Amino acid sequence: MFRDQPSQMLARVRSRELKTTMLINIGGRPVIVSQSNTPSIRLPRSESIKLALAFAAIYLVWGSTYLAIRYAVETIPPLVAAGIRHTIAGGVLLAWACARGYRPRREHWIAGMVLGALFFFVGHGTLHWAEQHVASGLAALLIATEPMFILVLAWLSGQQRISRISALGLAFGVVGVAILTGAEVSAKDASLIGLLAVLLGSLSWSAGVVISPRLKLPTDALARTAVPLVCGAVMLLTTAGITGEFRGLHWSAVSLKSIFGLGYLIVFGSIVAFTAYTWLLQRVPPAVVATHTYANPVVAVLLGWLLASEPLTARVAIASVAILGAIMLIRRGERTTARPVVSAAPVEPKSSAQVA
Repeated sequence: MFRDQPSQMLARVRSRELKTTMLINIGGRPVIVSQSNTPSIRLPRSESIKLALAFAAIYLVWGSTYLAIRYAVETIPPLVAAGIRHTIAGGVLLAWACARGYRPRREHWIAGMVLGALFFFVGHGTLHWAEQHVASGLAALLIATEPMFILVLAWLSGQQRISRISALGLAFGVVGVAILTGAEVSAKDASLIGLLAVLLGSLSWSAGVVISPRLKLPTDALARTAVPLVCGAVMLLTTAGITGEFRGLHWSAVSLKSIFGLGYLIVFGSIVAFTAYTWLLQRVPPAVVATHTYANPVVAVLLGWLLASEPLTARVAIASVAILGAIMLIRRGERTTARPVVSAAPVEPKSSAQVA
């Protein structure tokens, strides 16, 4: 590319064949976006309404999925609930992608199996299991540690430097996690194991985010999530069969609350919110979209307190401030170490849609 004559390079720039892009993290997800985004000053009323609804989806819906998981696993075994959720959601998204012209290839399925294991089998499987023993608000706060794990794993693999601001954010995050888990050491074992399971799921998802750029995933945004969803769903349902969850499932004993919780996760948590997320990335600066990272744990804690009588103690409040402060510092540190990359063609946003 750089051996072309100056006149040829100028022609390419004028034809917009060359685009400067930036690799950043949006809510713990690697996203490649164009730096030449010019937001319009005035938006039509219909577009403003769409933007408001889309932000409501990623703020409120994703924040409420933690409580929906708690309701779903009350009478549905956790791996069965997660497997059914991801099978239906992944099937819908994959069918949608295929209707738009996507055709899966062998390397897509291989990459999907790797990410499906890290994102949905371990990441979501442990979360669904843990919410049998852990309050939904606490689970949301611990899942918010994902950017911290991503930063450390990216640093260990040589993909990213840790700035002083990010290091301070990591320290705040460790303090927040210690405040949340410290009281459980002397509590019943199930609660402590549940908290550790949530952290394991956060670590697994973070590992998937770090290695995903090296995998041959579909370029289509919908297929990029659908293929790992389907692969993870197969693993979840297979494990549910091996561990005997299907034998212990009696649909007559499943409560209406659990059915509504599972349905909410499928329709709103996976399909509606993800669609809103990808739509927003095409129209709004990524830094604005990333604000859902701060909103989701707050929404989860408040809904757990209001609707499920989960305790909102000073310990939870202090830990919330520490973890959300850690995310803010890490995001600021990432901006100071971000490097622009040049692509010879438009690059579609990468999204793995981490939702609870």
